[in-house]
Amino acid sequence: MTNASKPPAPKGSESPADALNPDLDAMLAGAKPGAVSAIPAVAAAPVDTTGQRCGLIAIVGKPNVGKSTLMNALVGQKVSITSRKAQTTRHRITGIRTKDNTQFVFVDTPGFQTRHSTALNKSLNKTVMGAIGDVDLILFVVEAGSFTLADAKVLSLFKPGIPTLLVANKLDTVHRRAEIAPWLRDMQERHPFAEFVPMSAKNKGDIERLFGIVGKYLPEQPWWYAEDELTDRSEKFLASETVREKLFRFTGDELPYTSTVVIDKFEEEKSKQHKRFMKIAVTIVVERDGHKAMVIGEGGERLKRISTEARQELEKLMDAKVFLEVWVKVRSGWADDEARVRSFGYE
Repeated sequence: MTNASKPPAPKGSESPADALNPDLDAMLAGAKPGAVSAIPAVAAAPVDTTGQRCGLIAIVGKPNVGKSTLMNALVGQKVSITSRKAQTTRHRITGIRTKDNTQFVFVDTPGFQTRHSTALNKSLNKTVMGAIGDVDLILFVVEAGSFTLADAKVLSLFKPGIPTLLVANKLDTVHRRAEIAPWLRDMQERHPFAEFVPMSAKNKGDIERLFGIVGKYLPEQPWWYAEDELTDRSEKFLASETVREKLFRFTGDELPYTSTVVIDKFEEEKSKQHKRFMKIAVTIVVERDGHKAMVIGEGGERLKRISTEARQELEKLMDAKVFLEVWVKVRSGWADDEARVRSFGYE
């Protein structure tokens, strides 16, 4: 299928089944888990198995569309936190996966913010804009069969000349094949997507198929990282992200998105009992006293659960014994204070 837009068929002239032209049939056939993509590449370089390939791939979309889940599935290990709460990812996070002769350097970005214009949201949007301007390929993640105003605002940011794949995530929630065809035709008219990749980030076959599609868009050049590296983020950064993930998971929609986590202490100490021993102290920052009580919970039970699960995950991640202290402090209005936003580690 070329990038040229196709005029829609007159209403009532075709049944949904008849509307599936051969190009759409090929796309949908290629989208089946484990299948080889049947979509012809647009301007894709031929794969040279004798040389190394390496490149940057931005994972972009509106908040809470599954970008971090997709990133972790592609890397093969958690490097980006996930929760049902929108705005979980707040930083540009790089995940690295080396397969055969190709090194894939994925950039998970915050969801582009359109609802509020706080200093925090401006920082998050700046991160998104920086990520998509200097990559070899964009994965535009949407929910299969859906296109909202928030999706449209993200799509409007894309610069010409950077190939973009339309990643229709959560394909498992679409039960009828015919429902995707008219939506796909509409999407191709919105933007000249290089390829259409319907999938579920939870399906291993779909993830492997995506690697095969993405690889041909990356330039031939030496790898940037060692073969076993998974992220360019430090353990200190991953510690703060892990605590923040547990915070949002155990507070759900009760706690405003403006809560954050700051590392106060991150030290490795010698130990006779453990090959590695880490002492970590973090502060959960909230905007109101009521939020602080919410995080602590009755008798301190919620804070204890957040701390325990974060510690257990960090011990696996760092292959170390971890002593973790977690405090909760109130800092009113921090998300709209540019200086404080920067002091908390946002760009």
